[in-house]
Formats: sequence, C-alpha cells, structure tokens
Amino acid sequence: MDATSNPIPLANLAAPAKAEGHWAALLAGFLGWTLDAFDFFLVTLCLTDIAKEFHKTNKQIALSLTLALVFRPVGAFIFGLLADRYGRRLPLMIDLVFYSIVEILTGFAPGYKTFMILRALFGIGMGGEWGVGAALAMEKAPTRFRGVLSGLLQEGYALGLMLAGICYAIVMPRWGWRPLFFIGGLPALLALFVRYGVKESEVWQQTRHRDWSSMGKALLSNWKLFLYLTVLMAGMNFSSHGTQDLYPTFVKTERGFSPHRLGWVTTIMQTGAIIGGIVFGHLSDRIGRRKSIVLAFILAIAMIPLWAFTHTLVLLVSGAFLIQFMVQGAWGVIPAHINELSPDNVRGFLPGFAYQCGVMIAASIDWIEPALSDHMTYGHAMALMALIIFTCAAVIVAMGREKKGIAFGGDNTLGRGFPLD
Repeated sequence: MDATSNPIPLANLAAPAKAEGHWAALLAGFLGWTLDAFDFFLVTLCLTDIAKEFHKTNKQIALSLTLALVFRPVGAFIFGLLADRYGRRLPLMIDLVFYSIVEILTGFAPGYKTFMILRALFGIGMGGEWGVGAALAMEKAPTRFRGVLSGLLQEGYALGLMLAGICYAIVMPRWGWRPLFFIGGLPALLALFVRYGVKESEVWQQTRHRDWSSMGKALLSNWKLFLYLTVLMAGMNFSSHGTQDLYPTFVKTERGFSPHRLGWVTTIMQTGAIIGGIVFGHLSDRIGRRKSIVLAFILAIAMIPLWAFTHTLVLLVSGAFLIQFMVQGAWGVIPAHINELSPDNVRGFLPGFAYQCGVMIAASIDWIEPALSDHMTYGHAMALMALIIFTCAAVIVAMGREKKGIAFGGDNTLGRGFPLD
C-alpha cells in the first residue's frame, strides 16, 4: 500500500468507521437525485413550447439535452475532486445551490443562446450531484442494508421523472413553461437540510487526503478500475436510455397512443422502475451484487417480446412495467456495487466521474435507434438494441469483481489491479 497516497493513521486500519445518521444522508441523496431528474426532464416535456417561444426548431432545442449530458462529466470531475479533498457535505451543498440558481435563471432566459448556456451549466450541476450524494449515502448506510438502500437511492431518478410529468400537466396549461423552472429552485432548500441535518462522512474523515498531491497519486493508481467502471456504466446507461428515450415515439407512432394515455403508461413504467430498483437492491444483499444485476438483465431479455411486439393496451402496459422493473432493478444495485468497488480515498470522485463518462458514451443511443428505425419499425429497432445491450451489460458485470458488504473506512484503499476475476 502506498502510504503517500493514503495518509491513514495505522490505528484506523483495523477499525472501520461507524456510520451514523444514514437516513438523513440517504434522504439528501435521494431528493437531490429526484430534483436532478425533475429538472432534466422538464426540457423534454416542454421542448415544443420552448422552441415555439424562441422561434427555433424542436431539434435545436433538443440540442440542449445533449449539452447537459456532455457537461455532466465536467461536474462529476470538479465536485468529485472537492468531495475527496474537503468532505462530502460542502461540495454537495455548493452543487445543490449552484444548479438551483441555474434552474431559476433558466425560467428567465431571454433567448436561445442564454437558454443553451444555462442548460450546459445545469449539466455540470447534475453531473456533480450523484457521485457526491451516493458516496455520502453509501458510506453511512448499514452494511447489511446497503443494497436495498442503494435501490431506494437510485430510483429517486424515476420519481423525479414522475413528478416532472405531474407538474407539467398542472402548471403548463395555466402558466406556461417558465414557472416550471422556478420550481426547479427547490434544491437550494435541500442544501439547508444538508447543512443542518446531515453529518459528514466518518469514512472520509478517516481516509481524507492531506494535500492535492497525495490525492492525485491515489487517483492515478486506480486508472484501470476507472476504465472498467466507465465501460460498466456505459452499458448500464445504454440499457436505460435505450428502453426509455424512444419508447414514447414508439407508442405514439406505431400504437396510436394519445398524450393522455402516454402519460399513464409513463407513470406505470416509472412505478415498475421504482419497485424493481428496491427489490433487486434488496436481493443483492442476499445473493450478491453481480448475480442480482445479471439476473435482472436475463429477465429483461425475456420481457423484450412483450414490451416491443404486442399491440393490446394491457400487454403493452405490462411489457412497459416489467422491462423497467428489470432494467431499473439492475440499476438499483449500482450505487452500492460501484461504491464498494471504489477505494475509500477516491470514492467521492471515481464512481461519479465513471458514471457520467458512461452517460456521455451512451448518449449515442438516441441517434442509433432512430437511424435503425429508418430501415425497420421502432419496435424492432428497440428490441434489437435491447437484446444486444442487455447481453453485453450482463457479460461486463459478470466478468468484474465484487466487494459486497466490504467495511468502509478500514483497509479499503487497494484495488489497483485490473478489476476482473
């Protein structure tokens, strides 16, 4: 072990940190991720309305979604470094306030250029929240419940999508799209909760870096693990975006769903996602992280015909519910799995940055599937990609290591070797 990259008192190596206040930390991470998703999907829901007001095409406004995705690794890089150097709470509070201000300013955007700049800045804020919030929550979570709490944390994203749809239905017809982004300023209040209700990570206090040089050495020594986690998170993001992003277009154009019916299907889909994340997260506490994720993807493959090729309402809704139950079931294990794989002294940075780099790679699915649909139906394009993605993601997970139930705050700074069995 390199003592210069991990200045831990020797007395602490045999005494892992005792986590306290895990519910407050989990609530902060969960709500932060919920509000992130809420704000991100507002643009998706309001896209045509924003385009009309700014006299732009839908494609031009949709570019803001790509900008947000591209800038997410920037946020993960900046706030992840701060989290490993100065603790989890302070960077999380700064990030929450930062993207709250950006959201409120988006509601006042006078034109297209300003709007696009603000969405890029929002991407930085969104990219910074997950890694810091997940590290704080997982480091405080009791080891025996880490999987189920991981599932609960991750499905804050699905809840955010549902809340965005509800607010859109209520606010948009009466007051237009701008007030929706004022609601996006709520994370500033969450920052107050983090300030006064959440305690700093005991793990970070034991493994903190004394200077930037030691932290840089620790990060460089784990470059192989970073590459593996990036590939893993690319596969995970391909699976979620590949089954969600084109689905509304599929049911509207090939199944004739009305906006009202689509809204209900979306709600049912996200309900399946929330339940699946918690169920498989809990299962991972029993049978392990890798087995749970692989099982979820195998079951997801079995659901593809019901999800993509049926025509009746009941079967389509059942397929939508079950595919998201399985896909987000696999996702529910991720916060626990990749935080357990990451050494204590780089946990604020490594999982979050790898996650957001995976997002940037997987963003290509939003043009791959439409390109395939030029040569086949939407249903066949989605099914083909889902089969390939689920299979590859399962293989990537199965080949990797697992550290289920590892004690954070102990001698958990190794792992410089290639992270495959």
